[in-house]
Amino acid sequence: MNLLFLCTGNSCRSILAEATFNALAPKGWQGMSAGSQPTGQVHPRSLALLDREGISTEGLYSKSWSNLPVKPDIVITVCGNAAGETCPTYLRPALRAHWGIDDPAKATGTEEEINSAFTQTYLTLREGIETFLTLPLDNLRKNPSAFKTKLDYIGILKFKHPHPK
Repeated sequence: MNLLFLCTGNSCRSILAEATFNALAPKGWQGMSAGSQPTGQVHPRSLALLDREGISTEGLYSKSWSNLPVKPDIVITVCGNAAGETCPTYLRPALRAHWGIDDPAKATGTEEEINSAFTQTYLTLREGIETFLTLPLDNLRKNPSAFKTKLDYIGILKFKHPHPK
């Protein structure tokens, strides 16, 4: 199964999700990320955070959804609501869900506050991914409707009430 984490710029949230998913996913599951309007580079704070967490950054780069190596079976958009951000709509047939989280690249304040925004984004994404991986994945693959319900529930449960700062 191929899972696509999709956002606009593909420099922070979707990259963090891709790397984290691949570090935790069972054999046969692959995470990838892309953007509808990629920035062309992975945000340095994303790479530094992943390094601190012991998650491989090898092969991570900002890429367009039109250049995916394989067709995704599941697409999870991770765009937030800050500054009127619009989520891209992936048009190919795939199971879709939304896990909205604000872009840490837009965070302002001190270095500590900006780094905290990246850390909170990572922790929230990781919690959603860990919850996803506790699901009975083999059974849900056979029932797309139930799978979508579970994915949507994670989006509501984990991403509407993120970690306290």
